[in-house]
Amino acid sequence: MSKTTFDALLDAGVHFGHLKRKWNPNMAPYIFMEKNGIHILDLQKTSVLLDQAAAAAKQIAKSGKKILFVATKKQAKDIVADRVSKTNMPYATERWPGGMLTNFATIRKAVRKMSTIDKLMKGEAYNALSKRERLQISRERVKLEKNFGSISDLSRLPAALFIVDIVKEKIAVAEAKKLNIPIFGMVDTNSNPNDVDFVIPSNDDASKSIALIVDVICTAIDEGMAERKMEREKRADDQAKVEKAKKEAAAKKAADAEETEA
Repeated sequence: MSKTTFDALLDAGVHFGHLKRKWNPNMAPYIFMEKNGIHILDLQKTSVLLDQAAAAAKQIAKSGKKILFVATKKQAKDIVADRVSKTNMPYATERWPGGMLTNFATIRKAVRKMSTIDKLMKGEAYNALSKRERLQISRERVKLEKNFGSISDLSRLPAALFIVDIVKEKIAVAEAKKLNIPIFGMVDTNSNPNDVDFVIPSNDDASKSIALIVDVICTAIDEGMAERKMEREKRADDQAKVEKAKKEAAAKKAADAEETEA
């Protein structure tokens, strides 16, 4: 990681942890010092671990799989929704519906219900309903969109989760662990890093810190998806060349056969 990025981590306040009395002892290896009763994270370690997490996220995206971002806290939800939507990855920022992972089939039913309502609203039968019935359907659609619209393209369980605050999102963490789904996490000094597969020691409260870490991971995902697209295009191009060569060989064989007969 370049010095510029290290400076960016510093400028974003990624190193500021919680009060010493709120710390989780398991975070000791990631803490640099204590200042005015506040733990300061070791940004050298954050840099290395962020690099590792970004590389892993890139590979997941390159393989065509999905990473589900989870950030329901006030200062993170808009940042995550805005950045992650540009990567075409799913995200949960309004709330974590219990069973999102462990009862995924039920969640998919709710998502499919949105499509059913959309079809209904475009048909003539919808106009035949009373004003009150149309209003009820419209409100239900808005509610479903709010809770599940951002995961509408998630047709199967995600390959991994990215969580901004693993303490606040403890239900999501528990569900992912139960299903052995890897977790990328912004882990502050009050958190247990043992719950996370890809630990990113960082301030999970400051918006600048959240925005920077999420952007690094999303940029890695964008790179992975771009490489996947290039490789697919190359394979398609190679296949086209093979087919062209086969046709040319067949045509030459036919021409040679005609000359022999003549």
